[in-house]
Amino acid sequence: MDTFVRAPQEIADRWQSDVVLKRDIFSTIERGHFVCDNGEVDAVLRRIDTAPWWVAPIASHFLKREARALAAAEQLKIAPTLLFTGKKALVRSFIDGVPLHIARPTDEIRFFQSAKAAMRKLHRLGICHNDLAKEQNWLRTPDGRACFTDFQLSICFSGRGKFFRIAAYEDLRHLLKHKRKYAPDSLSAAERRVLKHKSWLTRVWMATGKKIYYAITRGLFNFIDREGGGTRLVTDAPAIAATLMSMPHVRDAAVVAFPDRRSGTGLYAFIEADVKLNEQNVREFLTGAFGKTKAPEQIQVVEALPRDSAGHIRNEILQLVAMNQIDLIAPLIATDKDRTIVDQIVAGRRNLRDRFNF
Repeated sequence: MDTFVRAPQEIADRWQSDVVLKRDIFSTIERGHFVCDNGEVDAVLRRIDTAPWWVAPIASHFLKREARALAAAEQLKIAPTLLFTGKKALVRSFIDGVPLHIARPTDEIRFFQSAKAAMRKLHRLGICHNDLAKEQNWLRTPDGRACFTDFQLSICFSGRGKFFRIAAYEDLRHLLKHKRKYAPDSLSAAERRVLKHKSWLTRVWMATGKKIYYAITRGLFNFIDREGGGTRLVTDAPAIAATLMSMPHVRDAAVVAFPDRRSGTGLYAFIEADVKLNEQNVREFLTGAFGKTKAPEQIQVVEALPRDSAGHIRNEILQLVAMNQIDLIAPLIATDKDRTIVDQIVAGRRNLRDRFNF
């Protein structure tokens, strides 16, 4: 059964959804096409008409914050363009970029220089993003630049007072955490000092508010948002991978998430096996073990999985295959051997419809 809900009335004649990218208790995000004054464009819709009534005031507040920040940041060309904002919907342009957790810009000094410059531009306008700890809120464009997305927690300050300075510091600290992960050797001594010291407001939040937030979202609403994959990636994927590993002839397995037209978040299982397993038999086995709603939507048996120099599976490449963003894979491959492995996987990929990022 399709999960699409009719577009909000205020844009019903201008919006056509292609896929649901993400859902949480505050909003639903869809990828599709929006009719502007100069024609139809690729766009992303955040809609709050599907949010429960008891969170509607908060959802509306977040929608207004995002609209205000996007409108102010439009001149900078480092964030989506605001195309429409109303009471129940916000439409922004689609940025052709890969989320940080997929792009994995290892030792890409230019990307982090671009990220720091983009952040300074935001801060000069008095805008603090406030949600840059999430890697999916950073995008790497095809030319290696950094862009931002998801501004619903952002704040537009009227001055550069104490709370602006704290928020700007935390934006910087989160950027440096990502830099430490992907390009640690490029950190300066000053940047390392920033990484050692959280602001007092962050320390208070982590000791109090964050625990309450997790208790409500993960306990009461069972909502988890890890790298855009949600609960299925956190709870279902590891169990599915472990079950696959128990099957005869299976050497290894990886399960990644992708936006799915019907379930919202789909799972794609890649299986490295000694022999050519019958994928329908594997599907029936997993459906029997987990049920139809939790079993992966896509299953692909391969001769070999892509790996890094340490032998770890390169999930970022597999996720691009799952999302059918195969044109973004080439820069991530360094050797002819890896290219042969990936080419075979791409040639046999199962998801041929969806081509969207989170």
